[in-house]
Amino acid sequence: MAYATQRFDFGYQLTPWVKRLLIANTVVFLVTRVVGGSLFFEWFGFWPANALTRPWGAVTYMFLHGDLWHLLFNMLVLFFFGPPLENRWGSSEFLKYYLLCGLGGVALSFIFAPQTGIIGSSAAIYGLMLAFAWHWPEAPIYIWGIFPVKAKWLVGFLFVLTFISAFNGTGGVVAHFAHLGGLMTGIGYLKFGDRLGARLGEIRNSRMSERFAIVPRKISREEEGGKPSHRKKRGRGEEDLLDEVDRILDKISARGIGALTDDERRVLDEVSRKRRSN
Repeated sequence: MAYATQRFDFGYQLTPWVKRLLIANTVVFLVTRVVGGSLFFEWFGFWPANALTRPWGAVTYMFLHGDLWHLLFNMLVLFFFGPPLENRWGSSEFLKYYLLCGLGGVALSFIFAPQTGIIGSSAAIYGLMLAFAWHWPEAPIYIWGIFPVKAKWLVGFLFVLTFISAFNGTGGVVAHFAHLGGLMTGIGYLKFGDRLGARLGEIRNSRMSERFAIVPRKISREEEGGKPSHRKKRGRGEEDLLDEVDRILDKISARGIGALTDDERRVLDEVSRKRRSN
């Protein structure tokens, strides 16, 4: 597959995590060819019956592929669809989404196909195709490099085909429930992820504000619109410290506690200790 650019610039430049995933999948495939695939599939594939004794399989199965065509299709989709998404989201968000879609494939397979083991990155790859169509629905994707199909119609067709194949039991060894799980996880994350993340951020910021609660400086009559009054004198150092705390709390509110530098964390710890000692 290949796609034409539409409202984004695709220059065939690999992004960091796309490159790492391409290398990791290829290296693992070559190792399985040398060592023997059955051993790797047994120990590092996802087998619902062994989910408790080999829990790592829920992640490692994404790096195993049954044959060369299985690997080539998934890596080709990753190569084309991955970089625009990683550029748009950032590397950490891209990797989180990729892994979540893969885990979604595990969850649905565990529920509906508990006797069947799964290997391959297809659940995560289907999630990437969905995300691409979500952000660039009108972008034409050229099937076999010849027939243009809009991204939204192609992914919609794949979703319907996967759903029918999963519940009709067609497709032989193809893990349709894993594919469907990747698609459904992607839909849920893209539709509700921002809302859930914002809500969790509000809760986290609220807790942090309570932890580092600072007694506000008294507002003067001049600031209230009345006659000027003299604020209780404080040392200049204390005034600067309070101004810095205000700035840090604003930063937490806007970007979350994870955005703070080590120096900013030390300032909050220092002020918190002072308030407790008073």
